[in-house]
Amino acid sequence: MKVEIWSDVMCPFCYIGKRHFEQAIDKLPFKNEIEVDWKSYQLNPEYNNISNETVYDYLSRSKGLPVDQAKQMTKQVSDMAANAGLKIDFEHNIPANTFNAHRLIHLAAKHNLQDVAEEKLFEAHFVNGLNIGESEVLIDLAVEIGLDRSEAEAVVNSDEFAEAVRYDIYESQNLGIRGVPYFVMDRKFGVSGAQPVEAFIEALTQSFSAWKETQPKTTLTSLNKNNDAICDENGCEI
Repeated sequence: MKVEIWSDVMCPFCYIGKRHFEQAIDKLPFKNEIEVDWKSYQLNPEYNNISNETVYDYLSRSKGLPVDQAKQMTKQVSDMAANAGLKIDFEHNIPANTFNAHRLIHLAAKHNLQDVAEEKLFEAHFVNGLNIGESEVLIDLAVEIGLDRSEAEAVVNSDEFAEAVRYDIYESQNLGIRGVPYFVMDRKFGVSGAQPVEAFIEALTQSFSAWKETQPKTTLTSLNKNNDAICDENGCEI
């Protein structure tokens, strides 16, 4: 059964949702029958960090909040991440345009390293405080996951896979996806947000059972238990 995950590397709930999803899969007897395909999504496609903006400045400006309130928001997200076994460092987090990072993920998919690339980019952005909008950072990360440096340089310094990224975003619009993370199971069921592990187990079990018995459909039925822990074009809410 294929599970497609629309995600943006700049989205903390996508990182948390990835970990919850993985923890759920590990508990399933049919985990070896699940194929994961990461899809590109951009929360702020026009953004460029040209003034060394911090994540607190970015949230304050984009959401119209005092910086102290933005810091409190990130503290709540950090606590949620810690419960998933992740350590997000917002103090050194650098907001960035993620379009080229998504192109790199498509290159990685060509070499069956898509999930590894996704994890490495989340780690670089949220844990190590790297600027994933910079070409050299992306190239170095590509080499770290086993990609050829010259091939990574050729992709990052061109527009290769740009149409693939745009098509993923186009697909998300056709499916009615307005925030990420969003998990589409067999193009039949949809789960939005960084749901708890138990919710993913229930959704995957239900989807797998249906996959065994019926043909895929394009209409999505929502299985999420709540509507929080999701990022959209207006930012992230919890």
